[in-house]
Amino acid sequence: MIIKAVKFRKDGFYTQPFAFGGEEGMDKFDPSVRYRGSLQNYLIDTGKEIILVDTGLPAGTPEEKPDESSLAFTGKDICSYMEALAALGYEPEQVSKILLTHRHNDHSGELASFPNARIYVNEAEMGAEELKGLSNLIPVAFTDGAYYNFPESQKIADGIYLIKATGHTRGNSIIIVEDEGLFYMLHGDITYVDEALYEDKLSVVFDDLPAARETQNRIREFVGNHPTVYCGTHTPQGYENLEAKRVMDLEHPVPTVYAQVDFSAQEATGKYVCSICGYVYDPEEHQGVAFEDLPEDWRCPRCKQPKSKFNRA
Repeated sequence: MIIKAVKFRKDGFYTQPFAFGGEEGMDKFDPSVRYRGSLQNYLIDTGKEIILVDTGLPAGTPEEKPDESSLAFTGKDICSYMEALAALGYEPEQVSKILLTHRHNDHSGELASFPNARIYVNEAEMGAEELKGLSNLIPVAFTDGAYYNFPESQKIADGIYLIKATGHTRGNSIIIVEDEGLFYMLHGDITYVDEALYEDKLSVVFDDLPAARETQNRIREFVGNHPTVYCGTHTPQGYENLEAKRVMDLEHPVPTVYAQVDFSAQEATGKYVCSICGYVYDPEEHQGVAFEDLPEDWRCPRCKQPKSKFNRA
């Protein structure tokens, strides 16, 4: 079994209020603390088949241009998701299964690019806007019973399990891969940065806060009882943990390396990008209405996050 990170953005950041403020409120945390951010998804090569965990942003998604008030920044392009996959030596036609952690576009953006893959998705997400038009979706009802302390799971292949883990979205899932005595936990947005799991904090992005808390409690219990390599999507800690086969020890956190950010002035396009789901607000598609002129209670039409989660493009 080989697990690889498909890396397509780097040098992003997530502020402490964004990453920690879900339960206590953002005002309880320091906005000048910025944790390192990136974007990567994962690939599992079993030797018999190629399985993807999520499929990145859609090609052509513009980079954000953050400023000092930005809560989050997904990072600068390394390349497109499909180019990153090719750089690892794989072609779309080789992929037989895709395991979707959740519907957001930075996880589902290139699903249509895999003609031979069956896409396994929590049945609660089947009606999502991001998944419309896809004919190869397999709704997962988690009928294989408990997986350790997680009540609902679905076995996908030998040593590979899709596990119901709602909260971030109402159809959120995680993937656990068992290999050579380790448990690789491949997740979307359970936490945006590892520091949040060490400190037991929830991010400000969730559809169901009580469910998010229950999921995080279960994850911390699992990590505390099993040698787990914790592989996230939004922080370079995800692929650093993977490449080092580093087991997460909740009692002994890995020292934090803070983001180094350059807020040099950049030419604005008038477009704004949601740092949560990648939705692009283009005034030309909205009767010329500038983003700044939208009502303060306006929300992202895709993921329902407020204007504060958008950055200039």
